[in-house]
Amino acid sequence: MNIRIGLPCPTPILEMGTETELILKRRWVIPERLEKAGYAFKFDDLDEALEQIRMKS
Repeated sequence: MNIRIGLPCPTPILEMGTETELILKRRWVIPERLEKAGYAFKFDDLDEALEQIRMKS
């Protein structure tokens, strides 16, 4: 969608929080625990979810 989200933030500031590796190194996260617990996502991937949001606006 070519939309930048969020405010610029220097790396040292991000590193003060938790889970910065997910942001700084662009890790893929798989919701294995949620799926094993029986949670069903409405959309299989981000593109489908974003398309639904775009259609509603």
